[in-house]
Amino acid sequence: MPPGFYKKLEHLKINNMKLRIALLNIHGLVRGNNLEIGRDADNGGQTRYVFELAEYLSRHPKVKFVHIYTRLIDDPDVDKCYSKPVEIVNEKLDIRRIPFGGKKYKPKEYLWDYLDDFVSETIQHMNKFDIIPNWLHSHYGDAGYTAVELSKTLNIPFSHTGHSLGLHKKNKLLEKGLSEIELDKKFNFAKRIAAEEAVLQHAEFMITSTHQEVQSYEIYKNHEKAQYHIIPPGINTDKFDPYYCKDYKTKTEERNNTQKLYWLGEKIEKFLTNPHKPVIMALSRPDKHKNLHTLIEVYGKDKELQSIANLVIFAGIRKDILEMPGKEKEVLTEILLLMDKYDLYGKLAIPKKHDVENEVATIYSYCAEKRGVLANLTLYENFGLTIIEAASSGLPVVVTENGGPSEIIPKCKNGILVDPLNEEEIKNGLIEILTNKEIWKTYSNNGIDNVQKFYSWENHINQYVGWISENLKASSGKGVKQKENEFPAQKRLKEKAKKLIVCDIDGTIIHPALKNPGLDNLIKYIKNRPQNIVFAIASGRSLKRIQQFLKTYNVPIPDVIISSVGAEIYYPNKNEYLLDKGWYKYLGGRWKRESIYSNLKTIKWLSLQEEIGSQHKYKISFNYNSKCYNEEELKNTLGKLHHQVHLIPSHNQFLDVTPRRASKGNAIKYICRKWNIPIRSTYAAGDSGNDIDMFMPLVKSIIVKNHSDELLPYINLKNNYLSEGIAAEGVLEGLKHFNVI
Repeated sequence: MPPGFYKKLEHLKINNMKLRIALLNIHGLVRGNNLEIGRDADNGGQTRYVFELAEYLSRHPKVKFVHIYTRLIDDPDVDKCYSKPVEIVNEKLDIRRIPFGGKKYKPKEYLWDYLDDFVSETIQHMNKFDIIPNWLHSHYGDAGYTAVELSKTLNIPFSHTGHSLGLHKKNKLLEKGLSEIELDKKFNFAKRIAAEEAVLQHAEFMITSTHQEVQSYEIYKNHEKAQYHIIPPGINTDKFDPYYCKDYKTKTEERNNTQKLYWLGEKIEKFLTNPHKPVIMALSRPDKHKNLHTLIEVYGKDKELQSIANLVIFAGIRKDILEMPGKEKEVLTEILLLMDKYDLYGKLAIPKKHDVENEVATIYSYCAEKRGVLANLTLYENFGLTIIEAASSGLPVVVTENGGPSEIIPKCKNGILVDPLNEEEIKNGLIEILTNKEIWKTYSNNGIDNVQKFYSWENHINQYVGWISENLKASSGKGVKQKENEFPAQKRLKEKAKKLIVCDIDGTIIHPALKNPGLDNLIKYIKNRPQNIVFAIASGRSLKRIQQFLKTYNVPIPDVIISSVGAEIYYPNKNEYLLDKGWYKYLGGRWKRESIYSNLKTIKWLSLQEEIGSQHKYKISFNYNSKCYNEEELKNTLGKLHHQVHLIPSHNQFLDVTPRRASKGNAIKYICRKWNIPIRSTYAAGDSGNDIDMFMPLVKSIIVKNHSDELLPYINLKNNYLSEGIAAEGVLEGLKHFNVI
């Protein structure tokens, strides 16, 4: 065969492969028709974006099937459809609802503690129905957490769309004087931000709508580890037609649309003394960030604007303001007080409700027919979906210059950018469009023409599928179905495992210089531990050196061995050690060992450790001079390769370089998923830097007294216990503290 024949054959298979894609959007309120947009803060543009992405993906010829994974909700306060486990949307698209976190509908902030249950249930669901996807795509930080975990366990690559970022929200709230403890209690920022950092490290690529959105990630530690693809969402041009299009396919369609326009007019015009004037329209949730009060201030202070146009504000859906959540009640109360302050009765309409899924297009058409303008003065807009919807409808806009609109307006040329806090700019922009027919007509026509060029779903999907195919060529991830009876000797793992104890070796189980305090008692405990407790060793040592350690100190054979700082997982079985091939395959994606070593060997303060016992296919180990250690120099020397590796210093003298997917913590999560051991029932003991990522939020961690300085920042974290005892003595002390012994 010619050189590279089999590699080319593999790429050919990938190019011709039909994709099964799973979209993760897990808060729950998503359904196949009549989406509940605007019900609350969790049901905004993200829900529509995910559903339309799925719908258009299902039409692509290279896509075999699309699944939306979300939360199953069985709550009388929401529609019964959300309790249906599987909803068929079309022949290539369904919604799969996974039960976790109870039956009641909950805001997304209250779901963080249950995400591991979602992961476990989803894995079982995928295996049960034999629908392991080729690709995952997570939306928002909570789904990002689950994508990282699913990717590790099933060896599936994933992409991520952030929609909003926890660190930005936290910083804004801190600026308002709120305490970090209060914020974390309410919004779970610590878990959310940690999840977002993990996504940046593990996702194949991040989807962003604008260049500014890419820049918004720069405050994250791992922002340089991610690859970003900028692609705006599409617009459903079947729904958002130009306002003057009256080409109905049937009489029924014509009658339905005429009815919608009539009843919408009824909702609005009952508020207005002169309903024939143009309309300044705002359409958003009742959120302080949406800055609706500034728009009313501008309108209320200017008699010329009041004489030219009416003001119409669609601010969510309400029955009784007094029964609404606090923040929404506050915004709507302020709107009513401003109406009274400026005596805007007969000039300001605030309809109580609208059908978000079916009436929004009609709202744009109504406003455009009256030669009005859309005002979006949000303090910061990640993208600006309403702007391209308005553009497609032929409605000009006056819009915030902060965020995505600053990239939309130069393309669509359908309106004016303003400082959302500059009342003079806002007033002048509104008056210019409302009083100059030629300007209004130009912006209207530009929007209709340009939105087709730059914001079509077809263009979005073609690029997206191309990126997936390109990444599948480079990644090892193709999905691994978990098999029953893969390791028949592991009855403790399969049938009885309820808890997992994981210990490092050097400095944790043994400390030869101090004559190994507590070792005999720890060995005795391991031998006589209850059948439902799994014992694992996680070490930087190779398998061979771990075997030598077990023999030298008469330590019982563990149920699981994590060797080479997470590069391998083994299951002792009689006289052999069975390699977990799924984990081994997962680590191979994008690991370029020769290039990494070639770059790092140029650093003078690094020296390669001995070949036997220290080096590994997925681990390069160095000694280093602690006085010279410089992480920035390592990153600069590696260049782009540093995005694909973990740099793990330990004991102020050793440096391990592994694939970014390899680590003790990732291996522990993988084991827990594979053998259905709750993360909350995992106890990890360590003493140095290469143990850090074992100390995850849900893991009960034991830091022994003789720990290195690298662990100082972790001592006071929740669920972490600092022992008074050294090495094995400290491990036993920690297990007693957590009531394992």
